[in-house]
Amino acid sequence: MYTLYYSPGAASMLVHLTLLEIGAPHALERVDLEAGQQRSAAYLALNPNGVVPTLLVDGVPHGEAAALTLLLAERHPDAALAPPPDSPQRAEYLQWMLYLANSLQPAYRCWFYPDQHVADGAAGIKEAARIGIEACWSRINAHLATHGPHMLGATFSVVDLYALMLMRWSRNMPRPATTWPHVAELAARLKTRPSWKRLCDTEGLAEWA
Repeated sequence: MYTLYYSPGAASMLVHLTLLEIGAPHALERVDLEAGQQRSAAYLALNPNGVVPTLLVDGVPHGEAAALTLLLAERHPDAALAPPPDSPQRAEYLQWMLYLANSLQPAYRCWFYPDQHVADGAAGIKEAARIGIEACWSRINAHLATHGPHMLGATFSVVDLYALMLMRWSRNMPRPATTWPHVAELAARLKTRPSWKRLCDTEGLAEWA
């Protein structure tokens, strides 16, 4: 049994989708970010960074969406959401998971919160983030054009779920991810999965659902 502390549409979406794909029993605890619940003493005791997601694994709290997703895929190999350690695809799988975690996701934080650390340079930070995000989608689109239809070719994996969450985050940007044709095809394919519909219903997400 897992317990996921989440906020609708936030980075916890990746872990929520993974739990749904696995079919693992889990409970959900909503964290009201607008009310500042993530900064409460009770929540900081679970996640000192004051962010979502937090996942209780055997009663012990852990954070970081990408790490939690890697962990869940390893704990539930029968779900086949990641190539096994001896698979030729394993290196590519880890490469794309870390690319999304280290290159694309951090750029979104700069886009959404450009004045978080440097108030005077917010406009420049936001523009640099936009350029970086679009460069990442261009690279992913080129990859899908030659190695699709999924991020790992014919094999569906948590890499696709990660990409889907990040696609959704771009929906109101000057150039949404789905303006790249092969990325758009992947999004359309993934949004037909039962896990996506169930997540949108559970989290109350109507936009881009």
